[in-house]
Amino acid sequence: MDDKSDRTRSDLSRKGFVDWLLGTSLGAFVVAVVYPVVRYVIPPEVPESAVSSVALPFGADDLPPNAGRIFKFGSRPGIIVKTPGGELKAFSARCTHLDCTVQFRDDLGHIWCACHNGHFDLNGRNIAGPPPRPLQAFDVNVRGGQIVVSVKS
Repeated sequence: MDDKSDRTRSDLSRKGFVDWLLGTSLGAFVVAVVYPVVRYVIPPEVPESAVSSVALPFGADDLPPNAGRIFKFGSRPGIIVKTPGGELKAFSARCTHLDCTVQFRDDLGHIWCACHNGHFDLNGRNIAGPPPRPLQAFDVNVRGGQIVVSVKS
């Protein structure tokens, strides 16, 4: 009888080990699949840079009337537009709908978001499409031909 109880105890410990091994393997597999998906769906927070103004790498004369250019404003994109009258206007280039980057379309004569066909006039106001708010406007100053864009105070 003693031999039979030793065999049963041995079988139970083997069964316990196999159960533990399969359980941890399954857990590791779930973590290996779920973790990257969660990291993709919830991206890490990028701290906002404390940039309050930026000097653009091109001058006021490099931008023809009725044209626009994207520039980097800290860690986010900005857009500067020269109106047909020659006035410079700058805005955040992030659409207020889903943060897509907007662009100036000279054929339309205003700022356009390609993601969901959002339209903004040359004052940054949303005029068509799904964007719920106007673009954030920046101050533009020209100092000796150099364009300086800063956050409105």
